[in-house]
Amino acid sequence: MTDKATLRIGDQEIELPVVMGAHGEVGIDISKLRGATGAITLDPGYSNTGSCKSAISFIDERKGELRFRGIPIEALAEHSSFLEVAYLLIHGELPTRDELAHFDSSIRNHTLLHENMKEFFGALPKDAHPMAACSAAAGALSTFYTDSLDPRDPAHVEVSVHRLIAKMPTIASYAYKHSVGQPFMYPRDELGYVGNFLQMMFANPCEEFEPDPIVEKAIELLLILQSDHGQNCSTSCVRLVGSSMVNLFGAVSAGINALAGPQHSGDNRAVLQMLEGIREQGLSGRDFAEQVKAKGDHDALMGFGHRIYEKFDPRARVIRPTCLALLERAGVQSPLLEIAMELEAQVASDPYFEEHGLFPNIEFYSAVIFNAVGFPSDTFTVLSAMGRLPGWIAHWSELHDDPAFKIARPRQIYTGPIKTDYVTIDERS
Repeated sequence: MTDKATLRIGDQEIELPVVMGAHGEVGIDISKLRGATGAITLDPGYSNTGSCKSAISFIDERKGELRFRGIPIEALAEHSSFLEVAYLLIHGELPTRDELAHFDSSIRNHTLLHENMKEFFGALPKDAHPMAACSAAAGALSTFYTDSLDPRDPAHVEVSVHRLIAKMPTIASYAYKHSVGQPFMYPRDELGYVGNFLQMMFANPCEEFEPDPIVEKAIELLLILQSDHGQNCSTSCVRLVGSSMVNLFGAVSAGINALAGPQHSGDNRAVLQMLEGIREQGLSGRDFAEQVKAKGDHDALMGFGHRIYEKFDPRARVIRPTCLALLERAGVQSPLLEIAMELEAQVASDPYFEEHGLFPNIEFYSAVIFNAVGFPSDTFTVLSAMGRLPGWIAHWSELHDDPAFKIARPRQIYTGPIKTDYVTIDERS
């Protein structure tokens, strides 16, 4: 393939470099286009635009593959913990036993929140959405921990990274406890990362809580599977905001806000709403699948298909066995979950849905698991944010390590009035 692309604008012609990715992806470098021609490209939604070069995660849309730093997600899910995967994403390689022990120890040492943050949460309205509370709290960390804010100082960055990963489960649990009017629970450092989060969520001073290993495994798998996914909206937001040289806490706060949008992360909540609607109509999962098929109303089938993957979501294939094991082991019995698994079985066995790319995705199984464990639906996205945190950190760090680093400043095509005269307020009708 040629290393140049030629663009003609009227009588003007310009050669642009062709950039090749590790898997043969082809990009055209237009960074000199405006300077040479005065023209810019227009790509609403940026679906045809590469904002950066990245070595963190790779998605093969057609084959249904996802790799972190070159390692298939299936291998990481089978053999690694969430903290191992976090280390891999942030540092570029899997940790040795000693490196993991040091990383884990540092995370445990930073799980506590500043005591004054209790007052911060207490000042929030009781009905504040947990994602809004988490975003506010993540941003507030820069006011409580002012000794690690310089993005140019590697020592500051390391401390901020450890603090964020350690404190995000505490922040998430505090947001939930505040919303239900229960006392905040302190971290227990003898528990693992996920087990500690579960006890902060579901324990109370009146009774102890010991996390179920099957539940721990299911939640840890979901965190691993969601820890990065290319240049999605929230990750791109972290990069865009991070390019201003804001501290890591501020960039992650922006990412949480982006993830809170229903276009980005509302699918697992929509799955639950769909299941509740099926139950209210008195339908079975099989009935609903047949209804969707008869009407061709694919948009009604939440948690199936994917805007990126063409044939299947590799993360769904990984989590499905754990989801089924959790339901069987926990003896979970509820009409919603029965409908969910009947719907899943019907869609998976009918060639019609396969032909239309309607395969169960990770949002379907995450909704089933979160509901079975007892998480309220408005906390589903909080768990997604906890999982995505290492990816956000990795992209923020990669951005700052890039020799071509500069503040992001997209252009626009102006379509407003060319020039209008000013009218005084007395003359305006």
